[in-house]
Amino acid sequence: MIKVGQYNTLEVVKIVDFGVFLDGGEDFGNILLPKSSVPEGTSLGDHLEVFVYFDSEDDIIATTKQPLAQVGDFALLKIVGISGVGAFVDWGLDKDLLVPFSEQRRRLEVGQNILVRIYTDKASGRIVGSTKLNRFLDKTPAPYQVGDEVKVLIAETTELGYKAVIEDLHWGLFFKTEAFGKLFVGKKLKAYIKEIRPDGKINLSLQKAGKAKVDDLADKILTALERQGGFLPLSDKSAPDDIFKAFRTSKATFKKTIGSLYKKGLIIIEKDGIRLNDN
Repeated sequence: MIKVGQYNTLEVVKIVDFGVFLDGGEDFGNILLPKSSVPEGTSLGDHLEVFVYFDSEDDIIATTKQPLAQVGDFALLKIVGISGVGAFVDWGLDKDLLVPFSEQRRRLEVGQNILVRIYTDKASGRIVGSTKLNRFLDKTPAPYQVGDEVKVLIAETTELGYKAVIEDLHWGLFFKTEAFGKLFVGKKLKAYIKEIRPDGKINLSLQKAGKAKVDDLADKILTALERQGGFLPLSDKSAPDDIFKAFRTSKATFKKTIGSLYKKGLIIIEKDGIRLNDN
């Protein structure tokens, strides 16, 4: 079955001067892949991976262009136009994506980058975007356990810290004390489940918890030292951003870890960095 607004692998069933037609099954019949998107050497019977969506005439069409996101995704997209029906954002295709007024949390302006959820409107069948993210999250019980590694997307800032979308399914929160490094709306990164509260809300961390966090970081530091000839220009005096860029950890955890490695005799802490202890 064809998934509109997503990638599909379809068979070439007809070749014409202006492109090729792909088998869209009983629901859609033949779907045009315009000549500009047809890979060189395409023949009848070939199977092509294409993105299927509606063009400016609301006709079903295929493309080999890669959109910035697809149906079911959350994405940070730029507003390129405003009309009487809503705002239009660039999602990497010839036809811009509509964010209807009814799906906007606040007034939008051209040039803004906004986080949207792309979905198919059941009433019209059209692919649209929404900034009302609550509609799409926390609809199922969270299957996570404390300590699980998850993929997250920073969605907005609050007085408490940063709200994030976990695995495209649930809300999570980084408290300010956990928000070291450069976090910003639209950033994708890995995180860890720190706490699942009795009310179901989820707290996140950028680091593994407790001893596992330190042991994991110690292995990474030793591996990095070996790869860099035994020396790294990082120490307990380094800037937090430099430490985070290298190991995605806080300065406090880094200091604790190299202190432990030093006590074990594995490294030497020098003025301008750390060095493997050859002895």
